[in-house]
Amino acid sequence: WLPKAHVEAPIAGSMVLAAVLLKLGGYGIIRMAPTNISTTLIYPMIAMATWGVIMTGLTCLRKTDLKALIAYSSVGHMGLVASATLIQTPWSTSGAVILMIAHGLTSSMLFCLANMLYERTNTRMLIAMRGMHKAMPLMTSYWLIASLTNLALPPTINLIGEIQIMATLFNWSPLTIMMTAMGATITAIYSLQMFMTTQQGHLTKDSKETYPAQTRELLIMLLHALPILLLTLNLELIY
Repeated sequence: WLPKAHVEAPIAGSMVLAAVLLKLGGYGIIRMAPTNISTTLIYPMIAMATWGVIMTGLTCLRKTDLKALIAYSSVGHMGLVASATLIQTPWSTSGAVILMIAHGLTSSMLFCLANMLYERTNTRMLIAMRGMHKAMPLMTSYWLIASLTNLALPPTINLIGEIQIMATLFNWSPLTIMMTAMGATITAIYSLQMFMTTQQGHLTKDSKETYPAQTRELLIMLLHALPILLLTLNLELIY
């Protein structure tokens, strides 16, 4: 239901859902999950969560709707969080909290950027948004920041959270490294593909009259990018 809710909701609803409501769900799992949960339940649930990371990533590779692509990416990252919270170790819980905060900022930023393109092109199709670097060169910088943080580029807090989760999953079961590594690789592919498709190439005929980014839009992007930068420089702010 989550991708449908993201796609059909207005931009404010998508941003609040990605940045706040999903994180409340992760917080609820951390607080309510029993510490003595049986192994027979952990194995299938973690297997489904890690397999979901791969399946949502493969779905993103085929998506032509920009907002749906970001929504499925959000689902994949929360699959990592769900698998980490089920292990119930201090290291996994710490990684889940870091990734939830990082993903909340990054996903909200991506949804806002996608809406800015929709307001100018009146479409969510990736092929119709190409060449936006020529129309909005400053906004391309924010697209680059959002795409690189979404694929967990070092030394962002997204990478710290994912590395902690991967390490705890590998310590719990070495087989999980294949699924998490494959999911991270697919995430990098579709994030770069999303950036290249929307920013590179020639402007379409309908996009040549695109107006540049407004001050309020640049301020919204700054309020997303600045916390990511500050948390990357000083991770202790989370605690």
